[in-house]
Amino acid sequence: MFSLIHEILPWISQPLFRLSPCSVKELDQVSRHQHPLQPRNWFLAKGSKVHCATRPLIMGVVNVTPDSFYDGGRYTLPELAIAHALELIQQGADIIDIGGESTRPGADPVAEHEELARVIPVVEGLARQVTTPISVDTTKSRVAACALESGASIINDVSALREDPAMASVIAHSNAAVVLMHMQGTPQTMQQSPQYLDVGSDVLQFLDERVQTAIQAGIARTNIILDPGFGFGKLVSHNLDLLKQLSSFLVLNCPLLVGLSRKGFIGNVVGKSVEHREWGTAAAVALAVDRGAHIIRVHDVAMTIDVVKMAAALSPHWAAIGQEYNA
Repeated sequence: MFSLIHEILPWISQPLFRLSPCSVKELDQVSRHQHPLQPRNWFLAKGSKVHCATRPLIMGVVNVTPDSFYDGGRYTLPELAIAHALELIQQGADIIDIGGESTRPGADPVAEHEELARVIPVVEGLARQVTTPISVDTTKSRVAACALESGASIINDVSALREDPAMASVIAHSNAAVVLMHMQGTPQTMQQSPQYLDVGSDVLQFLDERVQTAIQAGIARTNIILDPGFGFGKLVSHNLDLLKQLSSFLVLNCPLLVGLSRKGFIGNVVGKSVEHREWGTAAAVALAVDRGAHIIRVHDVAMTIDVVKMAAALSPHWAAIGQEYNA
């Protein structure tokens, strides 16, 4: 069904794995109870190996936008954004993700020149002060190229290389890491009427296809990170099903990033506004860690680092990785 399945068949016993038909729920049972091929828990970014050793990495969010759903307007000046990034690093962030265009539901596109003006001064200023990997959240190849030249090493593309035909080439030639995210529709349309036959299977197949597209464009698999796209073209039930089935995505053998921070589906479940979703986010993050997520993208780093450490300490998945790393 998915191309990578053929690569791992030699490691999987037939009684526990059926190739066709094979649902995401069946893959989830296999991946949670047996790990014949340990999913890759590292990636390369401009030649540097970024390793998730004994717990998932924390990606701290720095939005330099006036209209992001939670922190829009707080860090629009470069000096404020850099100071916030440094604070997140001090709190324990392993990666900083800088975004100059809001992708909240209904957000309007931002012109390339405006996005460059917002993002590049922050990347340049931060890169001069830290060695922490810097990610830039963009779908525009020129923004990506300028950011990579300025010190970023990861491109977080919510369109999974679909919006700008030149993006794959920029990433391949720079040897940067790339996050490929699932989104049904665009930020303007994604929440109007999202529909799936089976959200887990549909997202898994999409991500597998995008990995193959990226590889064909010259991007090494070792540089690819995958994101199932919580909140991007998904109803509450879709998001909950994805979270329950998250370990199914480990079969793709790429590090798994999840962006759950203060999302609308969490607000719907707990009945709270975006300012008061930190505990709902913490619960979702703990489950994501247990289900094998490698990178947790959040606004609240100080709180999340404790959640991640505790969840990883209790997770059989992370216990296995820790033993392998310390061997």
